[in-house]
Amino acid sequence: MEHFQVQGKVNRKAGGHRHQAITGVNASGNLEVLVERVLPDHECEVNVTTAVHGFRAIWEAVIEEFFKRGAPGGLRFWINDGGAHPDTVSLRLMQSVRLMEIES
Repeated sequence: MEHFQVQGKVNRKAGGHRHQAITGVNASGNLEVLVERVLPDHECEVNVTTAVHGFRAIWEAVIEEFFKRGAPGGLRFWINDGGAHPDTVSLRLMQSVRLMEIES
């Protein structure tokens, strides 16, 4: 298993008041994303656990693009990867932000 963390500064705070959410499923070709609202408004952190070695640079590029495009300020993400492609990673990250914006 490979574990790593990507941290960044973001331009916008995530909307809503929800404290935590989960999306996706840790299965072949997919991933599970757990998200919690625990950081300062202009910070974001993504923790990745994957069994697929050698793709950290791609993960970092996808996550850094998410920091620019999304509004993940104040959120910490935990990704449990099951071999997802980069487009699936982007989709799940954006879905998890949207879930944080929706009232529970």
